[in-house]
Amino acid sequence: MKPDAIREKFGDNYVADDRTFMMGIDRRFTEHMAGRFRGHRVLEICTGAGFTTIALARVADRVITVAVNPHHQAQARKNLRKARLSDSVTFVLGDILDQSLLAGLPPIDAAFLDPDWAITGPQHVYRFVHSNTRPPADTLLETIFKLTKNVALVLPPLLDTDELAGLPPHECQRLYLGKSHELYCLYFGHLASSFTTTTFRVMI
Repeated sequence: MKPDAIREKFGDNYVADDRTFMMGIDRRFTEHMAGRFRGHRVLEICTGAGFTTIALARVADRVITVAVNPHHQAQARKNLRKARLSDSVTFVLGDILDQSLLAGLPPIDAAFLDPDWAITGPQHVYRFVHSNTRPPADTLLETIFKLTKNVALVLPPLLDTDELAGLPPHECQRLYLGKSHELYCLYFGHLASSFTTTTFRVMI
C-alpha cells in the first residue's frame, strides 16, 4: 500500500495491506462513531488493522478487540503501538462466535461490531437476514446482545434496509463522504441518539 493513501484515509503512516486498507473505515467516520463510546468498556469485533480500535481507544475506558486473522491482528498491534495506545487495548485472537471465547471475555458496557463485508463483484448481493458478512451480521448481533444491549453495527451501503425491520428499536445512520454513501451504522441501547434514520456527512 502507498503510504500517502494510508495516511490520508487513516491519519498516519500505519501498517496495512490491500485487504485491511479496503476493510478499514475512514478516520473521519471512526472518530465520529467512537464519540458515543466515551468512558465505556468496549468490545470490538473485528479488529482489522486496528484503525477503529485507535479511535475507540482514544475515548473509551478500555477496548477489548477480537480478531480471527492473526496477520491482521499483528498489523493492529503495530498500529496501536505507533498510536501509543497499546496500554488501553486487550487483543483477543479467535472466533467471536466460539462460546468458550465469549465466556472468557471480561465485563463490557458496549460493543462495536464491524463484520467483514469487503466483497466485490457485480453478482454479489449484501444481506442482513441470513447474512453473508463474516461473521454473519445477524448471528453476530444476536450473540452480542446477550452481553450488552448497547451496540453499534456497521453495515454496507448497498444493503436493503427493509431487512432490518424486525430488529429492536435503533438509530439507523447513513454515513457519507461528500455525496457518496459509504456505510450504515446501527446504534442500539443508549448509544442511539434517537430511534430514527439519521445522516452524518463529511464534506469533501
